[in-house]
Amino acid sequence: MPVRVPSRQIVVRAASVVIRAGLRETPTAGAIWAALPVYAVARTWGDEVYFDVPVACMREADATDVVAAGQFAYWPDGKVVAIGFGPTPLSVAGEIRLAGACNLWADALDDVRRLSAVRDGERIAVLAADS
Repeated sequence: MPVRVPSRQIVVRAASVVIRAGLRETPTAGAIWAALPVYAVARTWGDEVYFDVPVACMREADATDVVAAGQFAYWPDGKVVAIGFGPTPLSVAGEIRLAGACNLWADALDDVRRLSAVRDGERIAVLAADS
């Protein structure tokens, strides 16, 4: 079975870390895509990197607070993107539990565990990937 390549891809850059991701077909993905490029300050919370984005999206019907490594989430209550790559302070039994229900809007094409090298206060950029 052929692998489906997402039609819209982004690159997240923070310090020496570069992660590519493919956007889902969701309202949140569309809003973030329209806001690119996004430049922010990275913050960490356990094994999660999060940062502010200049979009306001409603919680989608399938919003969740437990994600898999590589799923990019948008937290409507804080207007932030959260990328979990391991346990957070709220996690139980090794899960990746975010601060609240989030919209899933992209999926990593690279190993998000690389984000463990990102520190609080580092600059982060989200850019449209070159086609």
